[in-house]
Amino acid sequence: MKSLRLFIVPLILVLLLSGCKKKHEPKYYESGRQEGERVEAPVQPQKDILATQQAFTNLVKVVTPSVVNISTIGKKKMVQPFFEFSPFFDDFFGPRGRPQYKRESSLGSGFILNKDGYIVTNDHVVRDAETIRVKLSNEKVYTGKVIGSDPKTDIAVIKISAKESLSPAVLGDSDKLQVGQWAVAIGNPFGLDRTVTVGVISATGRSDMGIETYEDFIQTDASINPGNSGGPLLNIYGEVIGINTAIVASGQGIGFAIPANMAKQVVSQLISKGSVSRGWLGVSIQPVTEDMARSFGLPGAGGALVNEVVAGSPAAKAGIQQGDVITSFGGVKVKDVRQLQRLVADTPVGKKVDVELLREGKRVKVTLATAPAENAPQQPQRGNNEDNGQQDLLGLSVQELPRELKARGMSGVRVVDLDPDGAAAESGIQRGDVIVSVNQKKVKNLAEYYQMMKDAEDRGAATLLVKRGNASIYFSIRLR
Repeated sequence: MKSLRLFIVPLILVLLLSGCKKKHEPKYYESGRQEGERVEAPVQPQKDILATQQAFTNLVKVVTPSVVNISTIGKKKMVQPFFEFSPFFDDFFGPRGRPQYKRESSLGSGFILNKDGYIVTNDHVVRDAETIRVKLSNEKVYTGKVIGSDPKTDIAVIKISAKESLSPAVLGDSDKLQVGQWAVAIGNPFGLDRTVTVGVISATGRSDMGIETYEDFIQTDASINPGNSGGPLLNIYGEVIGINTAIVASGQGIGFAIPANMAKQVVSQLISKGSVSRGWLGVSIQPVTEDMARSFGLPGAGGALVNEVVAGSPAAKAGIQQGDVITSFGGVKVKDVRQLQRLVADTPVGKKVDVELLREGKRVKVTLATAPAENAPQQPQRGNNEDNGQQDLLGLSVQELPRELKARGMSGVRVVDLDPDGAAAESGIQRGDVIVSVNQKKVKNLAEYYQMMKDAEDRGAATLLVKRGNASIYFSIRLR
């Protein structure tokens, strides 16, 4: 009986414990959204969201075969060993031998232009490269050859001899871009093949960034990182609208791409002749400020003010004069200096173009043919003459020109002294400058200068044309 009790008690405990034991939980819940079984998806997204997602996946599937990974090995560069210039270097490391050299390597991106194997990328990706390796989306690797490059826009074209059929990208119209549109970047950031990032067009027409000579950047917040350079920026149609080029290192979500329309003209010339020829007008220009517009009697700031015309240039032959404001070039309204520079550079050499000007408040139209930019003389250096002398409304003192300058045909008055806190000094005028005109009226002598300044005071602004060395510069100064 005792033995039976010993058997029954453990049995009861086992039964009780088994009854308290919890049911096993699954290790994870698997969606049955496609199969129609198991667990339903936590959220049922709206159809427009699903359509947007599908649009991005379709875009990537179609365009990815056009994107390539570019790796380069550059020329050897000498590297100075650590402590080399220490007097104890030889004691520790032995006699100095030959200089040490290191090969530079870089990673970038690019995209296929056509089935002949032409590929576009950034100039800085392949610059000084001895070896270029191009990896396609199918993992096949080819050796690339530079066909031509243009450092002024940071665009280069390379070529591969592929055995299989290639998938060219399609270039879109970047002039139709609007801020807020979707933007997709595909590239190889940090060597991670064909990474896709999505954002929007943050701005267009970005310039004065100090990155390239000719700047008209598309700004986007689609992530662009080292290795993305040369890869495509796409719209939702899968069209290339830009070439990813640069980032702002100190800020996130600020990347820049070269517009596709700028690239089209450069690429065409690089493929056909290996270099780029640009149009040249033959003028020195500067922005029109609000103060200048007021003193010239213009409706507002805009256009490009001509401060010098090169003798014998297309501009000189067409009759463009110092003091003209270029408002339209080839039928396109000129908003600022940068835009005019791009318009002229993009104009084929020898092509006749209509140019509209404002001259002393009147509209003037001329026709000219651009010349090759390679024939342009070097920019004149700005001199800085010194002298001494009493002060007027602008906080400067002027004197008649010395005889030797008048003998050369120069007219105006020379600045001999100025108040460092005066309006003239703050605007940038320096001692030794020759004031040639006030509000587009030529200055012949001191008497005329003072009368012109009195008229300018009534107007509230004075725009002075100053000759400094060989350069001519306009300065706009408020008088009240």
